[in-house]
Amino acid sequence: MADQTAMGNDFETKAEKKLNGWGLFGSKYEDAADLYDKAANCFKLGKKWDRAGAIYIKLANCHLKLASKHEAASAYVDAANCYKKISVQDAAQSLNQAVNLFLEIGRLNMAARYCKELGELYEQEQDFEKAMDYFERAADLFESEEVTTSANQCKQKIAQFAAQLEQYPKATEIFEAIARKSMNNNLLKYSVKGILLNAGICQLCRGDLVAITNSLERYQELDPTFSGTREYKLLADLAASVEEEDVGKFTDVIKEYDSMTRLDPWKTTLLLRAKNALKAKEEEEDDLT
Repeated sequence: MADQTAMGNDFETKAEKKLNGWGLFGSKYEDAADLYDKAANCFKLGKKWDRAGAIYIKLANCHLKLASKHEAASAYVDAANCYKKISVQDAAQSLNQAVNLFLEIGRLNMAARYCKELGELYEQEQDFEKAMDYFERAADLFESEEVTTSANQCKQKIAQFAAQLEQYPKATEIFEAIARKSMNNNLLKYSVKGILLNAGICQLCRGDLVAITNSLERYQELDPTFSGTREYKLLADLAASVEEEDVGKFTDVIKEYDSMTRLDPWKTTLLLRAKNALKAKEEEEDDLT
């Protein structure tokens, strides 16, 4: 590792000399870029992630001087991959630079891909507001390139973050829109019941019984097979226990479903919120009697 670091330092020094020396405009940046690339590889092998990231940014600058925006964007992506190991903020900054360059040269698919990656970075950091922004940008770009499946994946993420931020109407609307679109697509049709379940859970969190009942009717119209699914039964039984203000029944319904189909952490979190709201209502009424 020490050897790799020493070699990296050596390549970096040679690159700086090239840049500071005389030489034909283009060739000096080309030569320096080649040396920076070697230096970055050495630092990566030596696991010096901060050094490798910094060198990739210098490499990106050389490519920009040579008007090679695609190569510059790729160097920023390499920098981000190094920074991911040590600093989310630096990784995000580098990915942002890459996204802007890919947009400039019309590589919308690449820009979308790295917007999605930025969203995932902020999701790891539990910064749902920022994650939502980047997934929204990614979804728009994927749609403009007609990459429907990726756009849908991003939209589902946006809806999940909206629900986590208690923006239930926004989350419900997005889930329902995805379900409607997916009904017309033979490949995506099978996923509709899961998406409608997510939409229904968001409605439960709002605690508006009329909205929940109306939603269930709407979902049956949207997908005539929905009323025969376990997802529908779960929502209908939960709605009934909300109407009866029965926390025990609410809990049992979830347990029964979960014993056959594991509920993911997102659903568990939201159902717990709905249950706590129901519990608070029940306690409030007990206090009044």
